[in-house]
Amino acid sequence: MEFLLDLLSNKVLISTAVGFFIAQCTKNLLLIFTGKFTPDRLTGGGGMPSAHSATVTSLATSTLIVAGPDSPAFTVALFLAIIVIYDAMGVRYETGRQAAALNKLREQQIREGKDPLYDKPMQESMGHTLPEIIAGCAVGITCGIAVPLIMSHFFNV
Repeated sequence: MEFLLDLLSNKVLISTAVGFFIAQCTKNLLLIFTGKFTPDRLTGGGGMPSAHSATVTSLATSTLIVAGPDSPAFTVALFLAIIVIYDAMGVRYETGRQAAALNKLREQQIREGKDPLYDKPMQESMGHTLPEIIAGCAVGITCGIAVPLIMSHFFNV
């Protein structure tokens, strides 16, 4: 029971989870309002705002607040954030662009009556653009600051 209470009072854990949840919900609400929502988007990557960026910036920000700038935990969280954001904007974004090109090739093969190289279209929304990253970081920084303050003020944690 004490372990569960410790988890529920962990400001860094809760901040990180809230950052991810808010970004993912916002992304899906925007997709619903624009008519682009599909159920597979609930767990998929890519889109506005970046849940990758929101999660790791919330982790780094709340670790900074809770553990301080000179803590090894903050150093780990900061460099993890840098790597994840770089990957989301670089490698994963390029993977999505390649998937789009391969999907066009697949459609062309089907139109020509040929067997396509693969059975179903590849997922194109994998990575993030700079505006999606910035929006995700804004969500993450906000959660990383607000959640520890709220937990301290209202729940005496």
